[in-house]
Amino acid sequence: MCAAQAGYRGRSVTVIDMGKKPGRKILISGGGRCNFTNENASPENYLCQNPHFVKSCLSRYTQHDFIELVDRHGLAYHHKTLGQLFCDNSAQDIVDILLTECEWAGVNIQLRSEVLNIEKNDDGYLVETNQDTFQCESVVVASGGLTMPKLGATPIGYKIAEQFGLNVLPTMAALVPFTLHDHDKKRFEALSGISVPSLVKSEDGTEFKENILFTHRGLSGPAILQISSFWRAGQAVTINLLPEFNLAESIADWQTSQADKSSKNLLATILPKRLVESLIASGDIIDKPIKQFNQPEINALSEYLHHWTIKPNGTEGYRTAEVTLGGVDSDELSSKTFEAKKAKGLYFIGEVTEVTGWLGGYNFQYAWSCGWACGQAC
Repeated sequence: MCAAQAGYRGRSVTVIDMGKKPGRKILISGGGRCNFTNENASPENYLCQNPHFVKSCLSRYTQHDFIELVDRHGLAYHHKTLGQLFCDNSAQDIVDILLTECEWAGVNIQLRSEVLNIEKNDDGYLVETNQDTFQCESVVVASGGLTMPKLGATPIGYKIAEQFGLNVLPTMAALVPFTLHDHDKKRFEALSGISVPSLVKSEDGTEFKENILFTHRGLSGPAILQISSFWRAGQAVTINLLPEFNLAESIADWQTSQADKSSKNLLATILPKRLVESLIASGDIIDKPIKQFNQPEINALSEYLHHWTIKPNGTEGYRTAEVTLGGVDSDELSSKTFEAKKAKGLYFIGEVTEVTGWLGGYNFQYAWSCGWACGQAC
């Protein structure tokens, strides 16, 4: 995005990419369909030490501008829940649109090209790769974060920032599944594949209402991935397994209309049966005729299922994370152009910066927006 914009301004632009083919992270995103933006994207959907940092680029190049771009290229796409937009066919369509824009803008793309060294000199920057050496006025670092190392993710962007005196905030995997402690893992691994609509809350009060998914290693699903960006080691998460119900009221109704039925069978009408059986087997909830529940037992059952609290052991890490939290400190960059305040002609955009979006196309929209903004200036 940045390269095409700079090219359209008449700049001579070369993209240096370590990969065998361009846009590899785009290609695997969204299950190969690429959730390329979100209709609801706004600054509130991003984590950043400076909450105002993303406002400029998101307002200057919006999700509607990117939708207009893909419409012009004839992309077939569809709407999903919560404002997400996906390609009908393949994520390759998004890569092809970006490559076409670069071609029209006269951009040169060098693949399998590894940056070995960058130096500042009187004419700008000298960039040495395993193929060529470039003398340039501007260097834009769009190297991504540490997620998915199998796709070639490296810390090069952070190293360049530090080389030129910029502060880099600590990094961690985000939008990532949780792993569980051994005792919880043994309890729940048999539930792998079960999905439950839930409201998940972190200790800082942030909450997301989407599905959770039990896995062989722990917990995943959209609500878990979302909350992982707000979770820190040692903290617990609280999960309302019945966000659409008031269980105490439901039990009162059952005691009137279905008094002889067991709590197990009745709960299995509003929760996955295997989950109910697992919680009974572990002694977390009791199974007996619903008419035998007294008020303290009703309160305890309701409290447990509406406030199921679990303390993750950790996360699955960069291997499966969608994004990297942390990165180049936004205070070191111009919010309008993304130029480093300490190094004229050096720019940092995308995931290498400390901006992290929610799950659902927000990180791609930040990429398009800051790429566009930087491309107007670099």
